[in-house]
Amino acid sequence: MVKGSSRIQSLDIFRGMTVAFMIIVNTPGSWKYVYSPLRHSEWHGCTPTDLVFPFFLFIVGVSMWFSFKKYGHELNSASFFRIIRRAVTIFTLGVFLNIFPYFERDYSTLRIMGVLQRIALAYLIASLVCLSVRKEYLWIIFALILLGYWALLGIFGGGDPYSTGNNLVLKIDKAILGQSHLYRGYGIPFDPEGLLSTLPSACTVILGYYTGELIGKNSTDLKTVLKILAIGISLSGLGLLWNILLPINKPLWTSSFVLYTGGIAMTAFALIYLLAEVWKLRKWGFFFIVFGTNALFSYFIAGIWTRLLMAVKVMSGTDKISLYTWFYEKICAPVAGNLNGSLMFAIIQMILVWTLALILYRKKIMIRL
Repeated sequence: MVKGSSRIQSLDIFRGMTVAFMIIVNTPGSWKYVYSPLRHSEWHGCTPTDLVFPFFLFIVGVSMWFSFKKYGHELNSASFFRIIRRAVTIFTLGVFLNIFPYFERDYSTLRIMGVLQRIALAYLIASLVCLSVRKEYLWIIFALILLGYWALLGIFGGGDPYSTGNNLVLKIDKAILGQSHLYRGYGIPFDPEGLLSTLPSACTVILGYYTGELIGKNSTDLKTVLKILAIGISLSGLGLLWNILLPINKPLWTSSFVLYTGGIAMTAFALIYLLAEVWKLRKWGFFFIVFGTNALFSYFIAGIWTRLLMAVKVMSGTDKISLYTWFYEKICAPVAGNLNGSLMFAIIQMILVWTLALILYRKKIMIRL
């Protein structure tokens, strides 16, 4: 926590842990050599890496509750302007990352969506819902969105509604965004941050908002922690049960995925909250607090840095390779081997970004997006 601020250290620790892991899984030295827990599920299922994005959205929701206190948790002109400004800013930065550093490019094939774009839209939807709906009805809206999304996927998805190439999310993205503007990492045009799947991802943010209310309105004691733990474990259990009918799937952000990962997020945050707020054990979390105070900015800078490493070409024998590949092949792999060298590369990138975040932390600079 920046000295003299009223930031919640447990939230900064959790946020910082998530960003650190996010950078590591996004920047292996080589995608050929990655430990399986650091890979996303190929389609159905959930690995530790698949938890990173829902954790971040959950944290966005927790932060929302505290940031909206000054607006009385009401949707008015001031809060509405803040929501729109923040959503537009984050979305724009996401599109910029998709372009950078190739500004003279064929924009007819530019990917429109992405991680920051998903954060922006999920934040926008969840904020409007949380500030417009009476708190006693929030769970009803939450359930209706998840059940409605399940129904939409099942009814309009075709004979195999949860498959890669035959799902409603893809159909809507093709119709609205266009096939040429979609992500192609699955072998076909399909965007894991699609438009329709943003709706259930907003529910992950709503879970965070509810958790923020629990810690914001109640005393810092074991009872609050146990309540969050109980809800979190129950939600994860419900997600696993729902998985029997609706597969846990991150690219589709299925309703079962929302419950399963949201429950794990609540459980993890409750344990960190217990250590940092109830038992006042905080020194262990300093490394993550540094990231946590400038989380979105750190993620953005990590993206810029990675793209620069890939864009800069250097000679390797008679061939030109990216500086990214050169550093892995000439420095990391010879020292630690292919697999460990790939992880070593990712950790080095994370530490470089952390160093910049540390400078900002020392100067008490918090860049709010």
